[in-house]
Amino acid sequence: MDITLLYFDSCPSWKTVAQRLATITAERADIAVTHHLVESIEDAERLEFHGSPSILVNGEDVFADADAPVGLSCRVYQTPAGPAGAPTIEQLQAVLPPA
Repeated sequence: MDITLLYFDSCPSWKTVAQRLATITAERADIAVTHHLVESIEDAERLEFHGSPSILVNGEDVFADADAPVGLSCRVYQTPAGPAGAPTIEQLQAVLPPA
């Protein structure tokens, strides 16, 4: 399974997601994670980037919000503790196909 973490440098939440994905992949040899820096509005539009961090599993944005604008902005995730800059480990695990 391929996971792509799309992000831009000005949004610090991508580092939290990267750490959580590293925790998950330490237990899942079937997962390969790629980090992809989105550097411009043109990149954002081409990638249909709905904010940083975006998590794609096998090319699909698994937390997609059709109403979210495309662009270089920080993304907000709804977690059990309220809005946050990153999904919880449990939320990430829930969107991954079983090993």
